[in-house]
Amino acid sequence: MGSLDEIGERDGWRCWVCDLVVDPHLSVNDGLGPSLDRCEVLVRATSGRKKPSNGDERLAHRSCNTKKGAVKPVIAWPEHLILFDPAPIIQSAERLAAKGGREMVARCASKADATEAGHWLADRLNRLAPGIAFTTHIDQGGGQFLLTLLAPRP
Repeated sequence: MGSLDEIGERDGWRCWVCDLVVDPHLSVNDGLGPSLDRCEVLVRATSGRKKPSNGDERLAHRSCNTKKGAVKPVIAWPEHLILFDPAPIIQSAERLAAKGGREMVARCASKADATEAGHWLADRLNRLAPGIAFTTHIDQGGGQFLLTLLAPRP
């Protein structure tokens, strides 16, 4: 098990659930204080099963960790991104982590919107699952821009 400071530094003092800054100086009993959460989503194992390890601990706000409990979290798309038909992030990423390949995750009205959403998504997932090199791709078609999430085959 890693220390709170080590994992906080590795995760850039950002909550893996809400993606907001965690203040390392707040008490661990404060709702916005730091806590460690065993993040068993997006774990690759050579046997094909999920196997938690020390690298699966993620930094979270105490309140985010408590609200999430033992259920699978929902990672929301930011409100400032302009998306149509956005896919659930964790479910799409889990499918790709297991088998690799590509999956369309959203439609955008402009290439700039798709580019911004792609940068945000790749950054978010690569911090969440550093062992999987997620990338994004944009295709134009039908007057819109399709954002695709890609992951290498295990």
